[in-house]
Amino acid sequence: MTTRIGIDLGGTKIEAAVLGDDGAVRARRRVATPRDDYAATLRSIAALVEDLEAEMGSATVVGVGMPGTISPATGLVKNANSVWLNGHPLAEDLRRLLPRPLRFANDANCFALSEAVDGAAAGAGAVFGVIVGTGTGGGVVVHGRIWTGPNAIAGEFGHNPLPWPNLDEGPGPQCYCGQTGCIETYLSGPGLSRDHERTTGQSLDAAGIAVRAASGDVAAEATLRRYEDRMARALA
Repeated sequence: MTTRIGIDLGGTKIEAAVLGDDGAVRARRRVATPRDDYAATLRSIAALVEDLEAEMGSATVVGVGMPGTISPATGLVKNANSVWLNGHPLAEDLRRLLPRPLRFANDANCFALSEAVDGAAAGAGAVFGVIVGTGTGGGVVVHGRIWTGPNAIAGEFGHNPLPWPNLDEGPGPQCYCGQTGCIETYLSGPGLSRDHERTTGQSLDAAGIAVRAASGDVAAEATLRRYEDRMARALA
């Protein structure tokens, strides 16, 4: 069996999966992302790969879906909401720890391509895929191929300003990119939590807010309505 390993490098967790020849997941591992520690992040990725290879055999290729992108001009990570990755040669450093074929792509691009090939958008000529997690990203696929654009960040709509802001939404939260009111500051998981705490004084993560809303908590329901309205404006 050909062993292919996929890595989802997120701001909260790093997940690895082994895919068989038929595309089925044969094994899976997940660890918490060592936030704000670049070297520890590299070690965590390498340990996941080595652990899976010990169980399933050596990988013919390892693919890494990552926040942001690797600049084609410098080889350094840019535009990642996991800010401790920015400015580092992730591909070069990881290849030193894992001397085997490695491929890197933006996580939203990976998602959009997957849906365009055999998912909800199969057969569509143009696809825009949106991912929401620790950050908020987007990927564009045209005729079955990822469209990255000249700066390798096409589709990354999370740093556009939130459209049609209400009076109580401006100037908006501060974003790590230096701007205020970015879509990501409202629609990411941390953005949802921040909005709920701003209006209620309660510190809850996204899952906690959803549980409260499902049980009839009026404040949590209002938070989710604001979120849905902002998502609709962002995608309009």
